[in-house]
Amino acid sequence: MTTPLSRIRNFSIVAHIDHGKSTLSDRLIQETGALSKREMTEQVLDNMDIERERGITIKAQTVRLEYKARDGETYILNLMDTPGHVDFAYEVSRSLAACEGSILVVDSSQGVEAQTLANVYQAIDNDHEIVPVLNKIDLPAADPDRVREQIEDVIGIDASDAVLCSAKTGEGIADVLEAVVTRLPAPKGDIDAPLKALLVDAWYDPYLGVVVLVRVMDGRLRAGMKVRMINSGAVHQVDRIGVFRPKQVEVDELGPGEIGYITAQIKQVADAAVGDTLTEEKRQTSSPLPGFRVAQSVVFCGLFPVDAADFEDLRAAIGRLRLNDASFTYEMETSAALGFGFRCGFLGLLHLEIIQERLSREFDLDLIATAPSVVYRITLTNGEVLELHNPADMPDPVKIDTIAEPWIKATILTPDEYLGAVIKLCQDRRGVQRELSYVGSRAMVIYDLPLNEVVFDFYDRLKSVSKGYASFDYQVEDYRVGDLVKMSILVNAEPVDALSMLVHRDRAEARGRGMVEKMKDLISPHMFQIPLQAAIGGRIIARETIRALRKDVTAKCYGGDMSRKRKLLDKQKAGKKRMRQFGKVDIPQEAFIAALKMDAD
Repeated sequence: MTTPLSRIRNFSIVAHIDHGKSTLSDRLIQETGALSKREMTEQVLDNMDIERERGITIKAQTVRLEYKARDGETYILNLMDTPGHVDFAYEVSRSLAACEGSILVVDSSQGVEAQTLANVYQAIDNDHEIVPVLNKIDLPAADPDRVREQIEDVIGIDASDAVLCSAKTGEGIADVLEAVVTRLPAPKGDIDAPLKALLVDAWYDPYLGVVVLVRVMDGRLRAGMKVRMINSGAVHQVDRIGVFRPKQVEVDELGPGEIGYITAQIKQVADAAVGDTLTEEKRQTSSPLPGFRVAQSVVFCGLFPVDAADFEDLRAAIGRLRLNDASFTYEMETSAALGFGFRCGFLGLLHLEIIQERLSREFDLDLIATAPSVVYRITLTNGEVLELHNPADMPDPVKIDTIAEPWIKATILTPDEYLGAVIKLCQDRRGVQRELSYVGSRAMVIYDLPLNEVVFDFYDRLKSVSKGYASFDYQVEDYRVGDLVKMSILVNAEPVDALSMLVHRDRAEARGRGMVEKMKDLISPHMFQIPLQAAIGGRIIARETIRALRKDVTAKCYGGDMSRKRKLLDKQKAGKKRMRQFGKVDIPQEAFIAALKMDAD
């Protein structure tokens, strides 16, 4: 029996990282009795170790709660806990499309931050009704009145009737549930229309295959039904249907407005694209749901095993991660310096960090990662357009007409006293200021920045110049033509492909000099002299020399003729010359990492 639409509420929680979103979810689950006290854990919806340790949500989670409201009716509440980070913005947009309203959680001691803005604007774009909730009112530093004003000034929504609560102590949680029931709209839908459902998320289960999270818009979804995914064209037979309470509970059918999961013997997550529309094979809907796009990788980097014998283990580990994460792409590559490995594509820097950490943690692999690079668009003189993922594959400069790089729109919120340092950092990274406005004592700057200046360590530098107080959010805007050149690093006159990168001509010399100086400190001396050079094409723009270890070959000559010493020194000189020709330079892993974190100095 499907639930009447008037008694369903679908909502998501929107917040900046660390404002208490997962804790609030825990309290709502506890308050509605979905889990007993014994079964409760902290961050119950975050089931990865990394999520718990870092206090972030990586995968969107959903839970179905039954709440007996003050009006005596029992309501079904479908709560979506979404990731807050910009890397997962597309996933967030699909989760928001599955709901009719949002709870905007703001920390009443910290106020509005950059990610709050980005995610709340996405909710407004999806026509959500928004209920502001001021969390952490138990803290001595809480100032709800100031934060109410901030929400009204910055976001432009009425916060006069914002709900006050403390997710930690449980104060005000009943008011939050009442606000969800009374202030958020019920879903709409026609049970007799052809099936139309939004594919919100998918993940891999070793026993069931791919589990697909769906929100039914129209029609009914039953077990045994043949369904078609409109954008991919795949047809599957539904095995089982269920809901999360938060444990998986099987049900007979899902009707309009309901959120649940299906399994249909789908083998890998890539076959179930997030944002696709599900419909019945026999009776198809006339129009798919809008907003579908294929998730595009933004940042690329090479992953190589430290020990070449681990290559097969790395291949198996990456294959298994790909089963569960369709937005992560990879292809094989070889490097003269690092051997066999994979060129991997990620949604952003946090995504890259998480995948790297999961590979080393879950599969016990030691990895070397090359410099993260972005996708450049190269227009050749014959009019052909290429996408360049790896700077080592750059075509001959004579054939290149223009190189375009991706630019982002960055929103930075910072306390007033750090504004100068933040603006200087953005200027140094070739930023173009769009606007500067004030929110109380905090400044909000919006900059256009080239993405390749951000992927290195922009976030770390921003946190250090603002003592951790600035918050940063970005979205990729467009491609712009720039004066970009390929800079190669040569060790002992041999180019190291893992360290080649595309840089802006104005910054090439400073970056090249910084890299060779850093590498000089990190590569230990060998028996022969090692020149380190940074080059653009055939022109050397920076050089450092690692002096040779010297063995005193004349120590055994006590006095005697100078020609005897000269003969021994010449013999040593010839040996060193031969060694420099055939000797192999060992470049330690730290040298790669430090060379890429160059700007930290």
